[in-house]
This record gives sequence, structure tokens and C-alpha cells, in this order.
Amino acid sequence: MIPASAGLETPNPAAAHPESLLLRNIRLPGSDVLHEVQLTQGRIASLAATDSTATDSLDAEGRFLIPGLWDHHVHFTQWVIARRRLDLAATTSAAEVLQLVRGALSADPELSAAASQGAGAGVVGYGFRDGLWPDLPSLSSLDQATGSVPVGLISGDLHCMWLNSALQTRLGVSTDASGLLREADSFAVMDQLQDPASLTPEIYRQTAQAAAERGVVGIVEFENADNISAWPMRTAAGVDSLRVQVSVWPDRLQSALLAGISTGDVLDERGLVTMGPLKVISDGSLNTRTAWCWDPYPEVDLMHPHSCGMQTVPMDELQEVMRQARDGGISAAIHAIGDRANTAVLDAFEALAMPGVIEHAQLLRWEDIPRFARLGLTASVQPEHAMDDRDVADAYWAGRTDRAFPLDALTRAGVPLRLGSDAPVSPLDPWVAIAAAVSRSRDGRDPWHPEQRLDPATALAAATRGGTATGGHQVRAGDAADLVLVESDPLAGEGSGLREMGVAATLLGGRLTYDGIS
Repeated sequence: MIPASAGLETPNPAAAHPESLLLRNIRLPGSDVLHEVQLTQGRIASLAATDSTATDSLDAEGRFLIPGLWDHHVHFTQWVIARRRLDLAATTSAAEVLQLVRGALSADPELSAAASQGAGAGVVGYGFRDGLWPDLPSLSSLDQATGSVPVGLISGDLHCMWLNSALQTRLGVSTDASGLLREADSFAVMDQLQDPASLTPEIYRQTAQAAAERGVVGIVEFENADNISAWPMRTAAGVDSLRVQVSVWPDRLQSALLAGISTGDVLDERGLVTMGPLKVISDGSLNTRTAWCWDPYPEVDLMHPHSCGMQTVPMDELQEVMRQARDGGISAAIHAIGDRANTAVLDAFEALAMPGVIEHAQLLRWEDIPRFARLGLTASVQPEHAMDDRDVADAYWAGRTDRAFPLDALTRAGVPLRLGSDAPVSPLDPWVAIAAAVSRSRDGRDPWHPEQRLDPATALAAATRGGTATGGHQVRAGDAADLVLVESDPLAGEGSGLREMGVAATLLGGRLTYDGIS
């Protein structure tokens, strides 16, 4: 561990950034005036009207310069893996999923034969969303489609799995007649489906590089893993195009505390990895119908123990682990999706007099929105989830969706916002999140609750490191030279224009991590 009080804004000392770099002919959002920006020792030294003819510089040719973008909620290993799994995202029924699985098995008979004999991993798929399926998943139908080949299918929200009998036998788990596992039972199985040997530094480097090509300079890592050890090893192995703030989950909290690690500490020699928050999941998700709500889900037996969703950790246990983190200098980021979960998590923060972040904040009671600001809490939100879930929300949160994903209401209440993807739940691409926040629309559909749209400046600021708390949609002298050059003015964009924003270059501490100009 390398202590550092400057935290994530510290330019990485060993990342070979140039001593000095001049960016010529740049424009700032909202202006047509050309500027030049001097970068020195990884920071922005000055901004001035351009009149330079220097040749040891980068000519932006009138492109727009903005602060580097952050994805404030990522499961990076799951994002790496999901890109290599059977894609189920376009399916709209159990029957369609089974058809894709049959196709994958028939396309690779050698894989099927090896997996049946215990020599292969079988088939792992990702991305189904069963909330509005016209047919129900069942163990028997999956077994009929897959036979003796182990098959595990992961839902798009990562909170549910559909497993056949062959995989259940291999892993020593069992389901009911649906073949589904939810929440903690599902998470445990997902961990066993990873192939560590295939997760090479090069695969991580390529995935991080793809993010840099979309203007990403940093992520907040919420993978349920030993992030404190893993990410310093990755940066040492050349995965160096991103800054990473790592989280710790409750089962590893004591180790972090015993090591004396606090939020903000630098963890690697490159200065790219810093300690972030404790992560706790307090409830489930909407599509899996486990988000903990004040009102029951429709067509669910009111006597069912989870008719309103589920609390995944007792509140006294949540408060205790948060207290331990607070006393050890580690902040907290708590997952809460349903309105009852958000109320309970707000109560926990208030009882502990502890600032922090609520992750997702998807469904809120009106009276709880101002509590975020009063308690000094940040809402870390994923606007693209509103586009993914608008139909299932209309079905399961009927009559309540005016307070679902209430981005404008949170902003007007003075709540700092940070945008993220929850990748792989939605793509690790801040422009997707920005576009969804600004338009509340996708695929040509009418905006969904357009009253909750954000203006482009607010959305852009929420996708930078400081979030809306700093109004960070403009570059400023003295800031770290984590910067992005884009093809058009992001303050003038909307909808598909923002979603498809062209990125020309990305700089991390003044070092080009993506160069689409030269």
C-alpha cells in the first residue's frame, strides 16, 4: 500500500506521461472560440486563446475538450467474461433462449462431447430478462434442450441463473422445478463458472483499452473479488489505461481493516489504483422481482414471504458492517433498488451519521429524495437501466414509475449524482448513460417519464470523477490532465447523437491512452 492524501486526482507518477504537451485548436463545450491547453507534469497548466504555431503539440483541429469520463459502477471481470459468453440479450421468451442454446450445442459438437464427459465447462450464457416472458423457465425444458452438457444461463441483471441438472450435479447445488437460483445462491454459482486461466492480463488490457476508446479514464470496481490485490497486479502487468477505485465486500472487510487500508489510499506503484468503499447489497433487482418495495408485486401471493421483494441482509447486520468500515476509514456504497430498501439504507446512514453513496436508487418515495441531500449522500445511478427496464417497471411498479429513476428530482433536491453502467448489465460506455439520462429514450421510442430527464451539462458532469457535486463538465487549469477530445459539442447533443459520440483521443495524466487523430 502506498499512502496518498491526494487520492484519485493524483497523476500517476510512473506512467510515462510527457513532461509537457500542448493541445492546439481545441474548443470547450458551449463555445466556438479556439483555445490551446498546456499540459505539464500530468496536469492542466493553462488555458488560453490559441495563437501558437508550435510543432511539438497535438492539433485538435477544432474538436471539443472535456474532462475524462468515469464509469462509477462496474463489475469489470463480469464485463470481460460476458463479452465471451453466449449472448441472450435479444431473447424475449424461454423458448427463444432454448433455441439459442440448442444452436450453440449443435455448432460445437466437440465442446458438447467434452463437457458431457466432465472435460469442459459446458455452455454459459448471459443476458436473458424473464420479467415479461410469455412462458416460464423450467428445469425440465432446459434439460430436454441440453441433455448431459452442463449449462448455466445468467440473467441480464446478474441476480438470477437458470441451470440444468447436469450443471447442478457438477456444482452440488439444486433448484426447484423452475431451474432458477436467485440472489446469494446465484452469486455463489456464478463465481464457480469463471475460468481463471482464461482471464489473462492481455484480456483485461484489451477490455480497458476499449473503454479508453470511448473516453473512459476511470472506473469504480464493484466486482465481488479480491480487488485490493488483483488490480495492483493488473496495472503492474500493463493494464494501465484506466484509473481504478476498488471496493471491498463484507467478507473481505476485516482483511482490509487489519491491513490498515483506508478509502483514498493508493494501492499500486503506478498510482492508478486507489481504495474505495465497502460494497453491500441490501436487496435484489426489478427484473428478478427481488427489489425490496413497500408495495407487493402484482400477481404474487400476498402470503408469499417475498411478495414485496426481499431484504438480502438484515438491517442490524448492515449497520454493523457499515460501522466497522466507518471506524476504519472506509466509506460505504450500498446497493438499494426498491423504495423500501432505499428507505432502510437511508435510515442506516442516518443512524451512523455517515456520508456515502447509494448505488442504483431506482425507486424512491418522494419524501426520501430530500433525505439524500440532508444526509450528505450521493446517488450513483445507471440511466440506461431505465431504458432496459421501462416495460418491466410499467408492469411491476405500475402507478409508481413517476418516481422510478427520478434523476431530475434528485438533482433539484441538491443530491450529487454519479453515472455508471453496472457493466455488464449495460455497456461500459459513459455516452450510453449520458444519452439515456438526457433523452429517457432509445430505439426511437417516446421518452419514458421525460420530466425526469437531465440537461446535457448535468449529465456530462455526472459522468466525470467529481460528479455533479463539482459541476465538472468543463476543464480547468490545475486539474489532472485526464481529458477527452470529442467530435461534437456534448452540450448541444441529445439522444442518438450523444449515444454515438465520436471520441478522437483520451489522455490519462497527460498520456495518450487512445489516439484517433495522429
